[in-house]
Amino acid sequence: MTIVYAALLGLVQGVAEFLPISSSGHLALLENILGGTGLLELDNSALFNIMLHLATLVAVVAVYWRDVCAILLEVGRMGGDLVHGRGLAVNGRPARKMIYMLIVATLPLFIIVPFNDAIESLNEIPWFIGAALILTGTLLFISDRLPRGDKNVKTMTTVDALVIGLAQGLATMPGLSRSGTTIAAGMGRGLKRSFAVRFSFLMSLLSVSGAVLLQVFDVVGEGIDTVLLPAYGVGMLVAGITGYLSIRLLQAIVRKGRFGGFAYYCWFVGVVSIAVWLWLGK
Repeated sequence: MTIVYAALLGLVQGVAEFLPISSSGHLALLENILGGTGLLELDNSALFNIMLHLATLVAVVAVYWRDVCAILLEVGRMGGDLVHGRGLAVNGRPARKMIYMLIVATLPLFIIVPFNDAIESLNEIPWFIGAALILTGTLLFISDRLPRGDKNVKTMTTVDALVIGLAQGLATMPGLSRSGTTIAAGMGRGLKRSFAVRFSFLMSLLSVSGAVLLQVFDVVGEGIDTVLLPAYGVGMLVAGITGYLSIRLLQAIVRKGRFGGFAYYCWFVGVVSIAVWLWLGK
């Protein structure tokens, strides 16, 4: 892998991971369509994948560092409450309520784990990825036309968190945007738009961290090619910077009520990917 290719993959990861257009879908399409024709030479190193995801985690923390700090402090308070026998009731603590809601929203991912191999195999089916992108665009188009909700962390319910978590589980399939699907689900449950975005990205800290931990075992098994580390570092840097900018861009777009604009892009890429797949006879 060259530095140029690493930077390209970092760019795709940083932009598509947070904008509601599916990073996994775009990376899979690049590999299946462009890589398969010799136009690109892509690398599937588990280490590089981990580094890209770590970069996007850093981007989330950089944007939502106040929330992250509040959550970490609240975890410490919860430990103190347990030690002193005070229990773990919310008692008007927004950060504690957020922790509970994030945990509930993450639970559906455990249902997906047994099907991980089957889901991974979908990366090799371009027409499925294209169809999933079209579905993502449809979800975005519909959600942008829903009545504006006003729920926040104080008023959202366990059912709200569970529905958003189920959406995140479905979005493990390539082509279904994790951010787009979860934000759309949150808006469908009546969450305030800005809070739906915030909750979705805070969820990613848990889900992506879990995925990274699972991939660590693959890295240990395949070893580390130190010659590629400079290229990996460039890819990680590009992913982190573009990821940060992408989150800020999405926040601004959602505030202006133009979230559904991404629908047209997803429809376009979905249709084109299916057409190219048919043309190439894949």
